[in-house]
Amino acid sequence: MPEFDVLVVGDANPDLLLRGDVRPRFGQAEQLLTAADLVLGGSAAITATGCARLGLRTALFAAVADDVFGTLVRQQLAARDVTLLPADGRGAPTGLTVVLSEPDDRGMLTLPGTISALRPTDLTDDLLTRAKHVHVASLYLQPALSTGLAEIFHRARRLGLTTSLDTNWDPTEKWESLTAILQNTDVFLPNAAELQAITGLPNPDEAAATLVRNGTAVVMKDGPRGARAWWPGGTCTAPGRPVDVIDTTGAGDSFNAGFLAARLADRPLTEAVAWAAAAGSLSTRAPGGTAAQAFPHELP
Repeated sequence: MPEFDVLVVGDANPDLLLRGDVRPRFGQAEQLLTAADLVLGGSAAITATGCARLGLRTALFAAVADDVFGTLVRQQLAARDVTLLPADGRGAPTGLTVVLSEPDDRGMLTLPGTISALRPTDLTDDLLTRAKHVHVASLYLQPALSTGLAEIFHRARRLGLTTSLDTNWDPTEKWESLTAILQNTDVFLPNAAELQAITGLPNPDEAAATLVRNGTAVVMKDGPRGARAWWPGGTCTAPGRPVDVIDTTGAGDSFNAGFLAARLADRPLTEAVAWAAAAGSLSTRAPGGTAAQAFPHELP
């Protein structure tokens, strides 16, 4: 029996979340904010905390430095029952993301730091076999890792693990190295814009069909509408949960956690998609990605 239900791999860093008049005006103009929160961030870290809150034995493999931001990350993960398996940060400082949050959109400024420190050789067989499932997040913030992820996922599946991927947005908008990775991915978790960018197809049904042909299930975040999913032999939708939205930061990562928690509890795909849509919606009830993440009794 593996030690963990899920091994999440990727980024862990603080988010400095700013709300109010957040669109910068240069020329030394000063603007007044309505709120500022320093919270746990990183797609992988938020997904991991969401998984742990939903009852999964969760490990996070990520690099954080021995600095103020790294201390905050370690404290926040420990408080949320996530086991941090520390990776080599290669001398970089802990990364940081500044989130400029508006009611219907947000912009992000990221200092990569340790976020980009992971290398393919860091994910050994000994590490992988500690879990039943491996999930990778923020692929394009980790260019070195992305070059070897297809082989890592191939190895993981050979060792008996299932695999999932959330690329998040590619800052270069090149969307490279994905074909071989997705051929070894059991579940791909993009949003609608990412699915279109990756496939070049604006119609989600057509875009998903190009990936499903290789056996990959596609579970798409569809904003307030909830979720859509396609897999070999089936498709479904699930509505979002009506909530008073405070902040959408990390909603997609909580969506991932809801899906993984259901699937790793052997629930059917349709139910897992419903869990994902509900978990993503509920996470928007408070600032940051982790404060309002769903508990099991709140999901369908």
